[in-house]
Amino acid sequence: MTRTVYVNGEYLPETEASVSIFDRGFLFADAVYEVTSVLNGKLIDFEGHAVRLARSLNELGMENPISKEDLLEVHRELVRVNEIDEGLVYLQISRGADSDRDFVFPDPEKVKPTVVLFTQNKPGLAATVKPMKVISIDDIRWGRRDIKTVQLLYPSMGKMMAKAAGADDAWLIEDGFVTEGTSNNVYIVKDGKIITRGLSNDILHGITRAAVLRFAEEAQMEIEERNFTIEEAQNADEAFFTSASAFVMPVVEIDGKALGNGAPGNVALRLREIYLDESLKKAV
Repeated sequence: MTRTVYVNGEYLPETEASVSIFDRGFLFADAVYEVTSVLNGKLIDFEGHAVRLARSLNELGMENPISKEDLLEVHRELVRVNEIDEGLVYLQISRGADSDRDFVFPDPEKVKPTVVLFTQNKPGLAATVKPMKVISIDDIRWGRRDIKTVQLLYPSMGKMMAKAAGADDAWLIEDGFVTEGTSNNVYIVKDGKIITRGLSNDILHGITRAAVLRFAEEAQMEIEERNFTIEEAQNADEAFFTSASAFVMPVVEIDGKALGNGAPGNVALRLREIYLDESLKKAV
């Protein structure tokens, strides 16, 4: 089945969609993105993704070319025409395509942003719980990880390093402390306490992270936002990560060392259950 995608105001078959070779997203990774999950044909945490999108664009001095209301309508239409029950909607906005390649930003009066959206069908997305094994690697990314840009080469390399080591993902280490996963926020649990790095420019301000911590607090779970080392993580009772596409996923091994009894922890599994239940109630 050929997907219908959205490019600059048009719904098109994916085989007919294209952007300019001079688009700055292609030439400079001068673009931001969001990924919104779809469960039961409805969008999860759309409001949070829309707010973060606006923030990322603002941090890069980029015009927001589409209103939140119109963006919601595009998401819903793509979900409808592509018959997505469980899956993802990917959104990317670049600074646009100038007439030639130049490091200097183009005049926003002359060059308008490029807006692209497409869906990914993921049957069983909510039901999939995979105990994850991770390795640690140096964090050598740029310093503004709080902006959700498409500069994802090193995270992609990190996932390939993990695959080569027989693991599922990598946790990034900077100045001796864990920052985040290649595409997720990370947590450890010790004596019932959830520990995760605090918000700053060093990590992405995860939409799922915010929701999960709010639900954990409402469930009267203890939370501590602070830095932690990979050694502390290896000696934790359990660990997990959160993202829009994985929700809450348990981690059972770090750099070859099993956590606890080597099985998904109760805190991670309970938070996943709460997150899915509560998010579905508010889905649009």
